[in-house]
Amino acid sequence: MSLTEIALVTIAVSILILVLTLLPAILTMRRTAASVGSLYDMIQKELKPAIQELTSLLAELKTVSGGIAEHTDDVKRFMTALGETGSNLSTINRSVSVVTGVLNTTSAWATGAKVAGKYVLERYLKKRGGM
Repeated sequence: MSLTEIALVTIAVSILILVLTLLPAILTMRRTAASVGSLYDMIQKELKPAIQELTSLLAELKTVSGGIAEHTDDVKRFMTALGETGSNLSTINRSVSVVTGVLNTTSAWATGAKVAGKYVLERYLKKRGGM
């Protein structure tokens, strides 16, 4: 065998060893590519509906928050009216307390006047009858 033939055989054996070594790596890359493709398909199937659902949920949240913002003024007016009602009830309560105090005082004065009137009348009648 000549030197060229030995070099060609060595190159052929080297290429054969290289191919045999790279074959499992190539097969693994092929399986990985297939797995990545199926993962991509699954993500497309799962992710698109989820994104659409999130988009619709966002639209609903915007609608709800808009409704809440519209009714915030109503709630503020209601709370203001409620505070004014509480103040008015407090004023009425103080007025009733004052009137009750006046009535109690008047009742005491009336009772005192009644007792004093009876006493004066009895004294007058005794004085008149005793004469």
